[in-house]
Amino acid sequence: MGILKRFKDIMSANINAMLDKAEDPEKMIDQYLRDLQEDLRNVKSETATVMADETRCKRALDDCDADIAKMQNYAEKALLAGNEADAMKFLEKKNQLASKRTSLQQSYDMAAGNAAKMKEMHDKLTKDIMDLNNRKDAIKAKVQVAKTQEKMNKMMGSVTDTAGTISAFDRMEAKADAMLDKANAMAELNASGKDETDDLMSKYDAEPSSAVSDELAALKAKMGLS
Repeated sequence: MGILKRFKDIMSANINAMLDKAEDPEKMIDQYLRDLQEDLRNVKSETATVMADETRCKRALDDCDADIAKMQNYAEKALLAGNEADAMKFLEKKNQLASKRTSLQQSYDMAAGNAAKMKEMHDKLTKDIMDLNNRKDAIKAKVQVAKTQEKMNKMMGSVTDTAGTISAFDRMEAKADAMLDKANAMAELNASGKDETDDLMSKYDAEPSSAVSDELAALKAKMGLS
């Protein structure tokens, strides 16, 4: 049976291990569910066939047992009737049926074993699907949170260091202050080097207006200073 080739893989399948190896657990969950559903459909169909074989083999074995019991019964009746020759024929038929039963028993044991495996595989698949469906939303939510955190980490890594930027601005401001202080100092030095006599001379060089001179003379006469 082709489906039984999948039995070992299915029975040993571990959902957590498969998800750990997946690059994208969210997509892997959906894909794994689809694979399991497809396997389950195949297993159900094959299980029905195997169970039918088991039933057929069991029926053939039971019929053979019934025929053996019947031959045994007729052999006993023949002996009671004093017909030993007939009893021998019934016992010969019984022995033939016993040989046939050995083959039927082998067929039934094989069919029963296959049916047990198929049922075990069916139960395993059903449990895995139920478990994964119950956990799917929680796992996907964790994946989304992880993806969001990853994006934030990338964004934070690409943004310029604020502390470094502020430090650079502080240095530029200090440099500008130094330049301004130097310029003010130069202006002060230039002003202190100018000859004050020139300013004083210009003070007295200016001729007062005639009106002012007349008013000054009148003020001196009034004060007796003339």
